[in-house]
Amino acid sequence: MNKVSRSLKAQSLSDLILTMFRANNLTLIWGDRLVAPSGLTSARWQILGAIVHADRPQPVAWIARDLGANRQNVQRIVNDLHQDGIVVFEPNPHHRRAHLVVLTQKGREAYDAAINAYNPRVEALAESFSVEDIQTAHRVVAALRDKLEGEIDAEKQP
Repeated sequence: MNKVSRSLKAQSLSDLILTMFRANNLTLIWGDRLVAPSGLTSARWQILGAIVHADRPQPVAWIARDLGANRQNVQRIVNDLHQDGIVVFEPNPHHRRAHLVVLTQKGREAYDAAINAYNPRVEALAESFSVEDIQTAHRVVAALRDKLEGEIDAEKQP
């Protein structure tokens, strides 16, 4: 295989991206196992979190935007959540067809159970890291996210 010539900085970023891919896959597996007793998956839990932490009920497109996710994928998961009685659709006073997604009591209970399972596990994971290292990692990943969003947004422009 041909070795690509990159600067040390670009190679280091490539290594970080590959590590993020692997960490993301492991995080999803870990999350699926963690929330399975609550009847959730990582994807469902992520959407419930977006609903819970929003200032007000939102349509699917806004939830997808907040998550940086594909609207069609979020719609499919929200439809499944609706079918399972975890969310309901309410009329949107600002848009006739884009209904608002609202958590039901069953959804709130599932989300709360997931968080109650998550909290002690994340505390245990955090023990082996310093706050400074976690904050630095967060800043680097957030900056990378912002740069990637900028590139993607620029590609959308005509």
